[in-house]
Amino acid sequence: MRYTPAGIPLAEGRILHRSEQMEAGTLRQTVCEMPVLALGEMAHWLNAAPLGVEFRLSGFLAAKSRNSKTLVLHVQTIDFLEGKENGPILQEEGR
Repeated sequence: MRYTPAGIPLAEGRILHRSEQMEAGTLRQTVCEMPVLALGEMAHWLNAAPLGVEFRLSGFLAAKSRNSKTLVLHVQTIDFLEGKENGPILQEEGR
């Protein structure tokens, strides 16, 4: 994790997405890796997540920069699918 010049926490990383999707009446396995970016409180949550933990992210896709066509998922919500019993503790600690 790092901080912007304005002091806002920023976490960057990559996620691995795996799912089954229905396409043309057939079940299809999907696997892809995607860069993610989280700011503020979401940066603390993403930074606290151990490698390999399962979670559901939502947010929006945007270009990495003005001159890049690479997409980055900007995280707006994180829903941890494992270890939910630790969520309130992390939240109380300000993470």
